[in-house]
Amino acid sequence: MAPTLDIEGPAAPPRLNGELVFDAPWEGRSFAMAMALVEDGWFSWDDFRDHLIAAVQRWESAPDGEYRYYERWQEALESIVAERALVAGSEVDTLAEAFAARPPGHDHGDHHHDHGGHHHDHA
Repeated sequence: MAPTLDIEGPAAPPRLNGELVFDAPWEGRSFAMAMALVEDGWFSWDDFRDHLIAAVQRWESAPDGEYRYYERWQEALESIVAERALVAGSEVDTLAEAFAARPPGHDHGDHHHDHGGHHHDHA
């Protein structure tokens, strides 16, 4: 079962007309990565949410520039991954930078996927 995202409060993601809003491709990737790790049982949604709220509170205690929700999300993801030793600490920054640097459209180009017997083209 997918986690229930907060509608209000520090853990609530940005929405427009009820839909999640991502300002850059890396934000959607970070969101999807955290959701996949929760769904695969690497950590619980509540544990991730606690890391997210802590990241928001750290920013609020010493604001550095404009508040950006998905920067806090990424901070929470990196902290829980490091805490659980899912990736060696020294690799977290390297992997995060490589992931964020992928060009727009990297995830979906002119290629075909086999999704359980049905085919569709990402054009």
